[in-house]
Amino acid sequence: MHLRWLDDYLRGRTLDSITRDDIDLLTKSRSSEGVTNATTNRTLAVVRAILRRAQHEWEWIDKHPKIKMLPEPKKRIRWLTHDEADRLLRELPTHLRDMARFTLETGLRQSNVSGLTWSQVDIDRKFAWIHPDQAKAKKAIPVPLSEAAIQIILEQKGKNDTYIFTYGGNKIRNVSTKAWWKALDRAGIKDFRWHDLRHTWASWMVQNGCPLHVLQELGGWSNYEMVLRYAHLNSDHLSKYVNSLPSNKVTH
Repeated sequence: MHLRWLDDYLRGRTLDSITRDDIDLLTKSRSSEGVTNATTNRTLAVVRAILRRAQHEWEWIDKHPKIKMLPEPKKRIRWLTHDEADRLLRELPTHLRDMARFTLETGLRQSNVSGLTWSQVDIDRKFAWIHPDQAKAKKAIPVPLSEAAIQIILEQKGKNDTYIFTYGGNKIRNVSTKAWWKALDRAGIKDFRWHDLRHTWASWMVQNGCPLHVLQELGGWSNYEMVLRYAHLNSDHLSKYVNSLPSNKVTH
């Protein structure tokens, strides 16, 4: 999609001829269409990725213009309360319910859940693992399994010899289906994506006192800054400082 849009501006151009003025024109033209800064940034990110690779990996060019992204408002983390999660799970068809339950227990991304194989799970040790080539950060993710997660896995036995979560005996390719959106509607939940199940897991973990550095390892985030967005959900470490203030007597 982004490359098709860029074609009108960069068709026939060599990579080493792209200048800062060209980048400014792309930014202004994309923004003038009334799209959000985030959409403009996604288009610019494609150009930046190509130019960076051309310089550092392919060694086709000696340098490339710096591409400055537009500011994007930070959105709040969307997560469900336990009551909302229960309502959603009740409305989902069985195959999506099992995947959603497992996501709420492990925090794994959708592709890691739908692609999870029996060879990646050790029931006796209550442990699973995501290989580096399956992880977004390209690092292996250790996945300790709760009793509930183990039970969900055991319920899938006999459905497929390779993949754990299936539909009609086949690997699940897509979760954002009509069944998903209709279940959200029936549960009265708005503005919620499948990936927000991962945010929900992380939010619940922090609220239960999970240290952020542990959450980072469990969730497979590449850097600490990624988990700081959940820090505000647990303020226990701040309470002792508030209570340390001497109390003042209010007189009337």
